[in-house]
Amino acid sequence: MTRPPDAPALPRRFYKSAAVADHEGGFGVALDTRTLRTPGGAVFVSPTRALAQLCADEWAAQGEHIVPATMPASQMAFATLDWTARNRDQICDYVAKFGETDLCCHRAETPADLAAHQAKLWDPLVSWGAETLSVSLPIVSGIVAARIEPQALAKLRSHAAALDDFRLTGLAQASGLAGSALIGFAVTFGAYSAQRAFEAAALDNLWSLEKWGDDEEARARLERQRAEFVSIVRYLEALQ
Repeated sequence: MTRPPDAPALPRRFYKSAAVADHEGGFGVALDTRTLRTPGGAVFVSPTRALAQLCADEWAAQGEHIVPATMPASQMAFATLDWTARNRDQICDYVAKFGETDLCCHRAETPADLAAHQAKLWDPLVSWGAETLSVSLPIVSGIVAARIEPQALAKLRSHAAALDDFRLTGLAQASGLAGSALIGFAVTFGAYSAQRAFEAAALDNLWSLEKWGDDEEARARLERQRAEFVSIVRYLEALQ
């Protein structure tokens, strides 16, 4: 792996094996005889064996060096233990705020085929939010700001606050990646697959590539976004 000259050196792998270990309150990961800890020093404890196994597999797959970017489930679990558990109010506010500018509610006026495609993919999400979350977000066109009822944002926040720390991390990651609380909740509640969420979140960019031709850089960014959705969904499924 090539690193920029000023990038910090990656730590060398210091263990031979990584395996799930029973731990009080859940499941840990043992690196040989060492107990896995978060960057903040907390003992890694997963509420499910499946998530602990997913993280152990990531550690077992490391080569000569430990590359955090190749361990998305471990990174989300670490974020949960080091950050989410201590900052729930801030994270719930972060998720709810996406309701003010939710991607699915801000539509193009032209061209007509883009507007129709947005309606096809995003209308079901708006309806799902109204039915499942009891949150009705207004749809606006162009650059007009949406007028969001305070109770709608409060309801989004309430749904976020009802989640445990691990799922709240997944929700925040998905909402931020999509620019949409609706997509974030649909992913977290298992209503949308990673592919379906990606197609909704990347709709405008995917449409542009199809309309105007492929672009290597844009395609690479989209593939990274798709991979992130896959990682988030895999992490959330491991919590079930």
